[in-house]
Amino acid sequence: MTKDLVSYIKKEVTRVGLVDLPLAIQQCGQDGIRRFLEFFTVTIRNKNTRLAYAQAIGQFFERCEDRGIKELSQIEPIVIAAYIEQHRGSPPTVKRHLAAIRMLFDWLVIGQVVAQNPATSIRGPKHVVKRGKTPVLTTDEARTLLDSIEQSTLIGLRDRALIAVMVYSFARVSASVAMRVDDCCAEGKRWWIRLHEKGGKRHEVPAHHNADEYLDTYLKNAGIADEKKSPLFRTFNRSGRITDRGMSRNDALRMVKRRAKAAGLSQKISCHTFRATGITAYLENGGTMEHAQVIAAHESPRTTKLYDRTSDEITLDEIERILI
Repeated sequence: MTKDLVSYIKKEVTRVGLVDLPLAIQQCGQDGIRRFLEFFTVTIRNKNTRLAYAQAIGQFFERCEDRGIKELSQIEPIVIAAYIEQHRGSPPTVKRHLAAIRMLFDWLVIGQVVAQNPATSIRGPKHVVKRGKTPVLTTDEARTLLDSIEQSTLIGLRDRALIAVMVYSFARVSASVAMRVDDCCAEGKRWWIRLHEKGGKRHEVPAHHNADEYLDTYLKNAGIADEKKSPLFRTFNRSGRITDRGMSRNDALRMVKRRAKAAGLSQKISCHTFRATGITAYLENGGTMEHAQVIAAHESPRTTKLYDRTSDEITLDEIERILI
C-alpha cells in the first residue's frame, strides 16, 4: 500500500470508532478493507449505533487475535459461539455484539469477501423486558428539581428549559440538544416543539404551558430568538458567556447530575429519567397509553409500556396485604 492509502485508512478507522484495523481485515487486501469500512459508513447512518457496533466488532476481533485467529477464514461458527458464551456483558449487550458481528459478515458475504456468514446459526441469550430500569422521579421530585434551578442566571434558565422539554414532551436527550431556535415555533398563542428523532423522523408536539414559559424566558434572556438556524441549547465558555456551539448529550448528562445533586435527589437519574417521568406522570393523571405512544414517537406501545411505572404503587399496596 502507498503511504497515502495507509494514511487514509487510519483516518477512516478512527472516524468509524475503531482503535485500529483488525489483523483479519488487513489480510483481505484493499477490496476487503474498503468493504469493511463501508459497513460502518454506508449501512449505519446513526452515529451512536455506528460507535456501538464499532466497539462490539473491535472487541470481537481483539478476542480472535488473542487466540491466534488472524484470518477471516479461521472464524468459524464455533469461534463466534464461544465468544458469545463467554461474554461477560449483560444479555442486551451480548445480543448487540452478536447482531453487529452477524451484520458485518452478511455485508462481507454480499461483497464476496467471505463465502458464508459464520454467525448465521448462532443464537444469543434470551432477554425479555416488561419493565424498564430507568430511574423515575415522582411528580414532587420533578417539581423540586425544576424549582431548585436558579432563575437569576442564563445558565439556570437554559437548564430549566432543557429539562422541561424532556419532561413535558417525552423527548430523547439527543433530539432535545439537537433542537435549533426555529424548532420552537409559535402557532396561535401556543408554542410547538419540533423534534428530530431517530431514523430521521420529524416529530412535533404542543408545548406544555410550563415548557412554553421556560423556553420563552430562556430565549428572551439569551437574545438568540432571531438566530433561527442556530442551536437552541448552547454551551457557555469559562467566562460564563453563551457560545454559538450546541450542547452535546454528555453536556446535558453532566448538567442533570449536577442539578440533581444540588436538589438532593438520587445521583442515579439520567437524561432518560425525564422521558420516563413524563410518561408516568401523564398516565397517572388519566392519560392513555395510545396517546403517550404518539407523544413519545414510539413505534410500538410495548416500548411505551416500559416507561410506565404507575403499577409500582399498586404492587407495593398489594404486597403490604401480607400481614404476618
